[in-house]
Amino acid sequence: MARDRRTFLKLSALAGGALALPGSTFASAQQAHPSRPAARTARMKLTFRPYTLELKHVFTIAVSSRTTTPVVLTEIAYGGLVGYGEASMPPYLGETQETAAAFLSKVDLSRYPDPLQLETILADIDALAPGNQAAKAAVDIALHDLAGKLMNRPWYDIWGFDKSHTPYTSFTIGIDTPDVVRQKVREAAEYKILKVKLGRDNDKEMIETIRSVTDKPITADANQGWTDKQKALDMIHWLKDRNVLFVEQPMPKDVVDDMAWVTERSPLPTIADEFCQRLPDVRRAYGVFSGINIKLMKSTGMREAHKMLLVARSLGMKVMLGCMTETSCAISAASHLSPMIDWADLDGAVLIKNDIFAGTTIVDGRIKLSDKPGIGVTKTTLSRT
Repeated sequence: MARDRRTFLKLSALAGGALALPGSTFASAQQAHPSRPAARTARMKLTFRPYTLELKHVFTIAVSSRTTTPVVLTEIAYGGLVGYGEASMPPYLGETQETAAAFLSKVDLSRYPDPLQLETILADIDALAPGNQAAKAAVDIALHDLAGKLMNRPWYDIWGFDKSHTPYTSFTIGIDTPDVVRQKVREAAEYKILKVKLGRDNDKEMIETIRSVTDKPITADANQGWTDKQKALDMIHWLKDRNVLFVEQPMPKDVVDDMAWVTERSPLPTIADEFCQRLPDVRRAYGVFSGINIKLMKSTGMREAHKMLLVARSLGMKVMLGCMTETSCAISAASHLSPMIDWADLDGAVLIKNDIFAGTTIVDGRIKLSDKPGIGVTKTTLSRT
């Protein structure tokens, strides 16, 4: 009993004090999963495999186009339970299935007797090699899923978040011809907010095409596509008059002074994406942007994303929660943070044709969290690589 209480107190500190002290927390987890060794004599085993996501439409942003996204799916087995994770690696981010496999091959979870020691385990994994954020996220997500299952609680509950406060998510419309853009808008009928990719020479055409068929609020993502600060500011003023809520990464990530100049004069919030990758970048973004976009594939997973959220909030910054094209595994993991954010862009799973997980859903445009323990996902179909 004393051991259970010590373990609970350790988890409560990890969760920012969010756990209430029901004496039955760990007893109920043990009851629900009788195969779990009480003395933690089992060892975790990590496995991984490549998978290719097939997009419903060609996805075009300011810097590239693609029809598929490579991912690596992970599983951590322990005492009869399995935690699921995912690394999504759009080519422009620099990671591949090969680099992810090379990194994951270095991860030895069998040396950790207690899966609930998340801080220790994930700090050690982060120190294995620089970079590899998506690969690290794949382990982090699977470990969080496993830990939540051991506690028999979903992560929004462990963190102390109210699931009724989830936001609407935007639906992303990539750069395309007017006819295809109108088709995508029709497909997004249930969504209350549209996210539009900009940053090429047809920005106004993109917005005007959407405005020809709907007056829904829009969020704009230039993906570093605007290089002149005055033109960027002029474009933001133009967007404000067309019911745009904010502008994401309008300028290249290395033009910090120009970006701060734009933010100071902007009539809309500016949100850091490529500029803000991990926890130290949150303070760097303060005064340069109005807010940050947190993505698990940039932050190395749920552990650091949660910390980024808390720091941004302490600085009075806006917080957006984003994604890559991902299965419902990674989308569900991110969604547990959503009750505490301003804006969500968690449509990555609805943009693909071959999702193999079920978890968080979108109901009438709003994020609906699963009550299942961990990240709340189940496998749905056999996959093909």
